[in-house]
Amino acid sequence: MADAAKWYVVHTYSGYENTVKATIEKTVQSRQLQDQILTVSIPLETVTEITDSGVSKTYDRKLYPGYVFVKMVYSDDTWHVIRNVRGVAGFVGASGNDPFPLTDDEVYEMGVEKREIIVNYAVGDTVRILDGPLSSFTGVVESLEVEKNSVSVIVSMFGRETPVEFELDQVEVISQ
Repeated sequence: MADAAKWYVVHTYSGYENTVKATIEKTVQSRQLQDQILTVSIPLETVTEITDSGVSKTYDRKLYPGYVFVKMVYSDDTWHVIRNVRGVAGFVGASGNDPFPLTDDEVYEMGVEKREIIVNYAVGDTVRILDGPLSSFTGVVESLEVEKNSVSVIVSMFGRETPVEFELDQVEVISQ
């Protein structure tokens, strides 16, 4: 059943995101709907601001004010649970009454859910490029930025060492 769950975007009244999230979670608990409504999320980003007096202040800011993301198995029951929460204006992308779920790419790009990428190479390792115009070239990992899904590889082209940026899954370590 959980395999059929998809992410939906719920539009809320301004400032009601936290209340809507808490109400949905409370309703899921009281009605035993944990197998139908799996996750309720408000994507946040951590922001550090330096005030005029030079003091740095760190806080979480909503990435999408006015929206709550819900991973659920869509049915009449789950639609009514969400739709009848105080502060909910409706589903985003609804045609008639049926909302459209987000695609997997949209979910990851919007930061609602994170992909777990396991990197089995480190700085200094020799890797093979798997994708793009340089596929099958080899190079040495110069730097890794896992949170940015980026790896810099030094590739020897035309007798010159050239740093090239790739996504983490575009290279693989060459076994020793």
